[in-house]
Amino acid sequence: MPPVVLLIISIIIVGILVFLGISLTGKKTYEFDKEEYQADFLQIENSLSKDNELTFNAAVIEADKLLDKALMEMDLPGKTMGERMKAASNLFTQNNSIWYAHKMRNMIAHERNFKIDYLKANHALKAYRQALKDLGAI
Repeated sequence: MPPVVLLIISIIIVGILVFLGISLTGKKTYEFDKEEYQADFLQIENSLSKDNELTFNAAVIEADKLLDKALMEMDLPGKTMGERMKAASNLFTQNNSIWYAHKMRNMIAHERNFKIDYLKANHALKAYRQALKDLGAI
């Protein structure tokens, strides 16, 4: 085979390998069922009532569960939600807000007399909404 043909074949092979390398290591996207996530989140938002303190904690816990569901669907590494959130931290535009909301959820779940008010619950829901938007779930 003439050297020019070998050179052309080599260039084609290298080009294919470079393309495959970029394709496999590039940003991976995940397709969510946006309608399902939007409906679930709307239900959580609608459950929050200024007149019912019981809804404050419940709404935060449910929003946290929905975000964790999205993180698990993305197959992010981690045994806990916190570990999965760390793996996704570069995807969140309001990283501090979502961490604050998640920590609030943990306090609700693990501290016996921990209570939040309507404004804190509403602020947490806004953080969860933005995080779900950032992931492409809603």
